[in-house]
Parts: sequence; structure tokens; C-alpha cells
Amino acid sequence: MEFIINLYKPFFDPHNWQTVITSPNDWLLILSLVIMECLLSVDNSIVLAAQAHTLTQKKHQEEALFYGIWGAFIFRFLVIGIGTYLISLWWIKILGAVYLIYMAVHFFYEKITHKKKHFKMFKIKGLSPVWQVVVSIEFTDIMFSLDSVLTLIAISNNPVIILIGSIVGIIAMRGVAEAIMGLMNKIPELEPMAYVLIFFIAIKLFLTIPAIDIEIPNTIFTSVLVIAFVITFVIHFWRKHRKAN
Repeated sequence: MEFIINLYKPFFDPHNWQTVITSPNDWLLILSLVIMECLLSVDNSIVLAAQAHTLTQKKHQEEALFYGIWGAFIFRFLVIGIGTYLISLWWIKILGAVYLIYMAVHFFYEKITHKKKHFKMFKIKGLSPVWQVVVSIEFTDIMFSLDSVLTLIAISNNPVIILIGSIVGIIAMRGVAEAIMGLMNKIPELEPMAYVLIFFIAIKLFLTIPAIDIEIPNTIFTSVLVIAFVITFVIHFWRKHRKAN
């Protein structure tokens, strides 16, 4: 019991919250986390919207997404607490780095081979259609958020920063998904850019193991994020100009 209390104690530490809220550097990092969360959650948003759309009444669709989003908040809170502890173990860092590299490599493999996984909604007997969708949404949230939480924890080890970034990311995932999808449709290079950043994050995480013990400052990650965006926009407009000519 004491272990669990210590695990989630940073979430309820007023000084920790005050430090984060009053720190411009922490807010810059939170903005980076939100951007990463949004970029990684576009596919998730589409899947969740498709699941809710299986319900015929708009009221039921809104109920399913409402319960789904609160379930996502609770699950993120639990996973971040456990994750911030596990990520302090050197072998977990290695496994996390390897998995993030796998995510990036697998994304580009799917792009090259044109293969894509499709998530199907499962059914549980005895549940109403609305709760069928809620359960399916939660299950999908778990699958997708494991990737996102691992990525965020690899960027920062402060659970408050990760929690704020995750909450804003989840809200953005539900409320701004259409805008993000529209931007990605106009600038498709943003999606591969996100997975290039994941590869960089994996290297950043791997370098922190005790045998190497190299800590890349979060300011450098933020700078890399900005540079990646600039390069992505330059590549996009260069391709657009090239096609026009």
C-alpha cells in the first residue's frame, strides 16, 4: 500500500504542480508533449469516431464518447504512475527504446509495403449497444495510449508534466482531430516526421541507461522538434512547387 502511495504521491504534491505551472521551460515541454500526442493520436481519433458512428442515434454516440474519454483520463493517470516508476529501471529503458524503434521502423515498413493493420470492434454478450461501443473504445484507447504514454515518459520523467500533456492531448484528440487530420491531409509529411521524432526519442531514452549515462536536455528535444517542423514544411512546399512546375 505504501508503495502505491509513493507511486502516485507526485501527482498530489502542490509544490510539484506549482513548479511546473510557473516554469516557462516546463510549459514549452508540455507543448512539445501535446504536439507529439496529437500527431500520434490521429489514427486513434479516426478509429474511435468510427466505433461511435456504429450507433444509430447521435445521443448514444455522444454518450459513448463521453464515457470513453473519462475512461481514457483514468487509464492514463494509472499508466503514467506505473510507467514513471518502471522507466527508472535500466532494463525497462532498453525495452522501451527498442519498442519505440520498432514503432518507427514498423511505420515506415507499412508505408513501403502498403500494409496497414485494421482494428475491429469486438462484442460482449449481454451489454447494450452503447456499452458495447464504450468497452470497445476503452480497449482501443489502451492499445493506442500505451504507445503514446511510453513516448511521453521517454521525453520527461515528471509525472505532472506527462499528465498535463496527456490530458490536453486526449482533449485535443477528441476535439481537434478533424483539424489535425485536415492539416495532415494537406501536409502528409507530418506523419512520417512524427515517427522520425519517435526514433530520436528512442535514442534519447537508450542513452540514459547507467552504462552510458548521457542525458539529452529537454531543451535540445524541443529544438529538434521545431527544426523537424521547419524541415517538414520546407520539404512539403518544395514538393508542391516542384509538382506545379
